[in-house]
Amino acid sequence: MAAAGSSPSIVEYFGGEDGYRCGYCKNESGNLSHGMWAHSMTVQDYQDLIDRGWRRSGKYVYKPIMNQTCCPQYTIRCQALHFQISKSHKKVLKKMLKFISKGDVSKAPNEEEPMDSHIEDAVVCDFAHKSESQVSQSELTPLSVDHTERVENEDKDTEETKEEVNEQKVESGSLQICADQDKPVPGEPSHSAKIVHAPPKPGKGADLSKPPCRKAKDIRKERKLQKLLQKQMCTLEGSQLQAGDQVLLSQNSKSKTNQPKTIEDFVFVSLPDDAPHKLEVRLVPVSFEDPQFKSSFNQSATLFAKYQMAIHKDSPPECGENEFTRFLCDSPLEAENAPDGPDCGYGSFHQQYWLDGKIVAVGVIDILPYCVSSVYLYYDPDYSFLSLGVYSALREIAFTRQLHEKAPDLSFYYMGFYIHSCPKMRYKGQYKPSDLLCPETYVWTPIEQCLPLLEHSKYCRFNQDVKAVDEGRVRELGRVRVLHKRTVMPYSVYKKRRKGPSDEAIVQQYASLVGQTCSERMLLFRS
Repeated sequence: MAAAGSSPSIVEYFGGEDGYRCGYCKNESGNLSHGMWAHSMTVQDYQDLIDRGWRRSGKYVYKPIMNQTCCPQYTIRCQALHFQISKSHKKVLKKMLKFISKGDVSKAPNEEEPMDSHIEDAVVCDFAHKSESQVSQSELTPLSVDHTERVENEDKDTEETKEEVNEQKVESGSLQICADQDKPVPGEPSHSAKIVHAPPKPGKGADLSKPPCRKAKDIRKERKLQKLLQKQMCTLEGSQLQAGDQVLLSQNSKSKTNQPKTIEDFVFVSLPDDAPHKLEVRLVPVSFEDPQFKSSFNQSATLFAKYQMAIHKDSPPECGENEFTRFLCDSPLEAENAPDGPDCGYGSFHQQYWLDGKIVAVGVIDILPYCVSSVYLYYDPDYSFLSLGVYSALREIAFTRQLHEKAPDLSFYYMGFYIHSCPKMRYKGQYKPSDLLCPETYVWTPIEQCLPLLEHSKYCRFNQDVKAVDEGRVRELGRVRVLHKRTVMPYSVYKKRRKGPSDEAIVQQYASLVGQTCSERMLLFRS
């Protein structure tokens, strides 16, 4: 989906990090992941990476080592177009409406799931700094197009060319990708977006391939209505239906219009002119060149520090302006606009919640080709009574549905990771219908089919087809694209040119984790 002429992603792979402290079970070195520094990244590459279990924290992109880490983290997505609003969700939305329209403050204790933030990322920001790249920008600027294309084809020639390379420098970003590269077809989700709908065994949850169950009373009522309608058609003109039957018919004709309320019915409500409060949600691109982002930066950074200290017990140095910038403002994603994409474009954004002229919450999100991906949320602890975590998640689901109208491929809401082994992180499963990503075959599986498996083992392969394999696996290591000495080349050429010990094992590991498609599109920096 990457726009024509856009710069390719450039990544620096670090391999498996040493174990670091787990924010869930507090194990000092049990949290294990593979990581890479993304100097730049296209939204399509990041979409394909999160569909293989990767996730970003600032510019650091990491993938938990699922069968070794102490608390396995499964990528979770909500099917936003089919979202089923629950009673507790309605309570939160009504509470906000009452507060804005009447000034009512709920005195009831918060019973809702604690989606105050995506807690895992509060832990992740520790290692984002530890693994920061030391490579200079000049080393990352590829050379001219004709030079690159000649190197791409070098291993296809019978003799390796001996002539000196023409090192004509060009602006970063004008490099073009080879024509034989696989490009995703617009409107066609990546191969990783398959859903397994095997019917569950008895007692293993709902069968999502069948229509939902209905009450016998409703079925009887509907049958009676159908008979009455047939009878009405057959009766002679002037004959009367019994009074009770007429009431039943009129009730049912009304119930056709009384459809269940959607999330939009609660979110987009017209308020009275004299409402005591005003809530405005602003979508701001994460860019210091954007005037709105720039003018609200200090207020936003102050709110982040207040939230981190109150909710996560950070010390002031741990949540200063530099930490805020590195963690929630630095993004590798290149902003992109596509004709069939959303009006706001793709990339990283802050969704700011302005209440009576001041920011009370900020949802950090990435807008990608097939989804809105939630990165983090921070809010003013003084407004905890409004359940801003749940409220913002519901707003983000409604926002995803809104974007879908202009961008038909964009239909999912990614909530980060689901951690079943940590009970306080199970709330994400309450946003239904949701799917979890199989850590071995990268197919999506309805969460109802995953939960019984997770009760038995914290690490699970969800795909029950024992013959199924990772369809996106690496088949040709030689086709992995490498950026070496400012020159783009396939790994097969780089391998011949490289001096020193072989790095094939690390390149093989990288390619197996990002998959064949991304490994042929992204540039792997090698010094």
